[in-house]
Amino acid sequence: MRSIAFLFATCFVVAAQAAPAAPAAPDLPTPPARDDTPRLAYGFLMKYGEKLIFSPCRDPSYVQVEDVSADRQVGRGLEMAGLADGRKFYVELLGITDGNTLRASELNLALADGRCQKPGDSDEAWLARGNEPDWALAAGGDKVTLQRQGAPAMTWPYRIFTRQGEVAHFSDEGPAGRLDVRFTRQLCRDGQTGAVFGWTAAIDLAGQTLKGCAWQR
Repeated sequence: MRSIAFLFATCFVVAAQAAPAAPAAPDLPTPPARDDTPRLAYGFLMKYGEKLIFSPCRDPSYVQVEDVSADRQVGRGLEMAGLADGRKFYVELLGITDGNTLRASELNLALADGRCQKPGDSDEAWLARGNEPDWALAAGGDKVTLQRQGAPAMTWPYRIFTRQGEVAHFSDEGPAGRLDVRFTRQLCRDGQTGAVFGWTAAIDLAGQTLKGCAWQR
């Protein structure tokens, strides 16, 4: 009986050793890291009671806007632009889309009954404009162009603006004279159009100061 038990145990060990090893579980691909970089969202916004509903340009979908900006910058800017129930606004909001929510951290532009604008191309990083006198500035690509009412356009070579905290700055000395551009992250309302922008602009050209609003492209 003992020899039979020994023989059975020996066969079991041999069989166990001969059995093929279970295949290793395949390595699963690492899920991509979530991109939490705020980006500009272009579209239309309407207020319904306490809710802000945003619909991207040329897109029938919509999301709810959550104001996560410092000091309610987004909400205050919309109020400056005349936000009211059922009134349609064209807006550009810097934020992150999370499911059915756009978490807006900055207001770039808000205009009642405005039309969709194309995102800036490689020749537009910043736009700015002002009144009394009328002027407009475009910066990006390879040049900064300043146009003033009743005067020829002036250009300077473009380089990326220096960013320090809430200020973006550019300066250059060229054939057109010395240009100093200072954009400050602060709500700015255009008195002629009623549009509200996320930046104020101060342009100094050879001692002449021009003031207005600026926005990113």
